[in-house]
Amino acid sequence: MDYFTRKSGKLFCESVSLTRLAERYGTPLYVYSLRTFVRHYKIASRAFGDIPHSIFFSAKANSNLTLLKVIADLGGGCDVVSLGEYKAARKAGIKRVIFSGAGKRPDEIEAALKGGLEFFGVESENELELIEKIATRLGKTAPISLRLNPDVNPITHKYIATGLKTEKFGIPAGRAIKIYKYISQSDRLKPVGISMHLGSQIQTVKPFVEGFRKLKAIFRLLLEQRIVLSHIDLGGGWAAPFTKNQKLPGPSDYIKALVPQMKGLGVEFIVEPGRSLVGNAGVLVTKVIYLKTGYSRKFAIVDAGMNDLIRPALYDADHRIEPVLLRGGRSTKYDVVGPICESSDTFSKKTALSALHQGDLLCLFTVGAYGQSMASNYNSRLRSAEVLVRGNRDYLIRERENYTDLWRKQKLIDLKNLQKIKP
Repeated sequence: MDYFTRKSGKLFCESVSLTRLAERYGTPLYVYSLRTFVRHYKIASRAFGDIPHSIFFSAKANSNLTLLKVIADLGGGCDVVSLGEYKAARKAGIKRVIFSGAGKRPDEIEAALKGGLEFFGVESENELELIEKIATRLGKTAPISLRLNPDVNPITHKYIATGLKTEKFGIPAGRAIKIYKYISQSDRLKPVGISMHLGSQIQTVKPFVEGFRKLKAIFRLLLEQRIVLSHIDLGGGWAAPFTKNQKLPGPSDYIKALVPQMKGLGVEFIVEPGRSLVGNAGVLVTKVIYLKTGYSRKFAIVDAGMNDLIRPALYDADHRIEPVLLRGGRSTKYDVVGPICESSDTFSKKTALSALHQGDLLCLFTVGAYGQSMASNYNSRLRSAEVLVRGNRDYLIRERENYTDLWRKQKLIDLKNLQKIKP
């Protein structure tokens, strides 16, 4: 569910016209509905009932400072995978942070130990050794949760499936007990949790049920070894709908499927949703620059490109597209494409839209996650502005870049005597 609706054929975010926002801030433009974002967070939290739990928002989905502050104000934590995300979470006021990721650098580990964190989600023995070494040097105790690879098929795109034994993520479950024994005997490591993360855009609850059963079995074996953990981290990966009538579990459905197995374990349960909270809270508004007829197709060339939203090019993601202003009459099938010099700069193919005119606005839905966070300056294009809507008010939460931003960190060196270089 989201709060993007039509009034007299015009598309609104809550009570604000997308046309008005495009006129005020330009296009391409990311627009977020605060009410949608908060709603998804709250229904996920309520699904736990009286079971101790915390929601740690996945910063990689969208690390805009204002959106992270929303999470902080709701009492949530943050799951981060880089020092940049860690610093952003702290700057936004988030108090509880999990540091995940398979390739943590020494400086990232040191900064997190100095700044404080809930735990490291550890993915290899080598990483654990490095954390212990740095913690010893700093005189700190590092809280550890092993991210186990439960070898569960999440049934999603191969690029975002992370819980299979063929993937780089997590520690094989068969090695868990031995590693936890080592952690429990270390002076500078403290075992506090056990974790899993199966992938992204998982459209059924079954993989989570299967993965949790494997985690729970290891958790009980650890209890028999007198290794008592305080957290079970079930990860994220809950899906968001990309088409209007797509029937998917909502944020609460994933939790409700697991609640019967959670009871009586005496731990805090942690989840790390990203896409399912912010995905359909965001849209991308883009303007039709040209209409073009090819050999056998009609093209709508828009001002947004794959640098603004790379998911269709990277994952073959099929985002719903609608005109901001609906006109009557017969629809036409268009390939909606961007201006970038790549054939993959295509948002949709043969999409039926009401007849378009040059200058019309189109809206791409479910882009609040992995939209702006994966944007780039490819083709020396400027990153888009971001706007947050609350009721009838709008807030600019990221300014559009200007051309000076493109080379602000570059050095223009005058290399003399180039003709003297021998080929």
